[in-house]
Amino acid sequence: CKKKIDSFLKMAQSALDEAYQKKEFANETRSQALAFSGEILMSHVMNYILKSRGMKSEAVSYEEWPIITDNNIESTNFLATKSRDHLEKTEEMVKENDVVTIGGFIGKTEDGIITTYERGGSDRTAADLGILFHKKYETSIDFEKDSSVVSADPKIVDSELVAVDQLSYNEARLAGMFGMKILDPIAIKEIVENGVDMPIMVTNMKEPSKMTIIKRIPDRKNGHPIKIVTGKENCAIFRIETSNVQRLLTSLEKDKRYSEFIILSPFTKDGMEFSRILFLDADYVKRNEKYFLGFDSLATITYNRGVITLIGDEMWRVQQVASRTSAKIGEAGLNILNMDAQEETSRIVIIVEDSEGNIRKAISAVHNEVSKINFV
Repeated sequence: CKKKIDSFLKMAQSALDEAYQKKEFANETRSQALAFSGEILMSHVMNYILKSRGMKSEAVSYEEWPIITDNNIESTNFLATKSRDHLEKTEEMVKENDVVTIGGFIGKTEDGIITTYERGGSDRTAADLGILFHKKYETSIDFEKDSSVVSADPKIVDSELVAVDQLSYNEARLAGMFGMKILDPIAIKEIVENGVDMPIMVTNMKEPSKMTIIKRIPDRKNGHPIKIVTGKENCAIFRIETSNVQRLLTSLEKDKRYSEFIILSPFTKDGMEFSRILFLDADYVKRNEKYFLGFDSLATITYNRGVITLIGDEMWRVQQVASRTSAKIGEAGLNILNMDAQEETSRIVIIVEDSEGNIRKAISAVHNEVSKINFV
């Protein structure tokens, strides 16, 4: 075990030395340092721990890595078809062992270059492996977390929290997008895009009996239709002439592979229609301002926006939900800048100024009201 640890740390040190020489911690150098000092290293350490307990186990080596990605080094994208072509060795290991360990967060191009997912990437690794194995095995994913899913962030709301037994893929993806730390929403997006239907469990490590099951279509319809109240700070609104918006959306999908945004209702000014896009990461917009503004000379960006979101696929069953929740936000002393409530979207979005704890206050106010709202 010590030899294995030393070999990985030597490779990590080599990458750090290279970063020091270049005065830059980025791209492949960064990926190598992170992989060899963290995820891949720990997967081999875990393998030795399992073996010491008498379990038949093996760790996936980087040479046989099954997660193949595109050439974006630091925010890479999973390539399912290419990955299936590299699955043979890992598949043999699964057949021959009781447990196989693999580092999360890490990918590999077809040319052998180490890549990394963004934050939350280990969730995506689990999803990617489920996608690759689901046709040959009865596959499920179990994320062991600090808590199963509850109706709001316990760090924000400390009373009347409700355990959420089941979520749909759509509900879980929306909750992740809008700030609920359940799992990376891109992981669910990849599962859906690859046509896979497998259960995902979120288990409370401290109390394993507490579990949330995420499925394409949940079994249970009981309970309040509004399952989660969440929120996101540090958002931005991009306004663009509607005639130009499709070019931007196509570029975000095809070129940037970026989807952390929602389209709000359009508006008309001086006879011209404008579309509004709510980006859930203002820092991403700031880093790419030149790119965004290049699509329309009249486009504008507004920062310092936050969003409160109510989530539930059957929210249409809840009576007076928009008026009741907006009233509560007003009572909390907050000004609603925009509200987007559509039956088809499984969510209500309320936008306020992101300052002085506004988002936390709004989440608490709305969550306390939800249980009092009747539904059919």
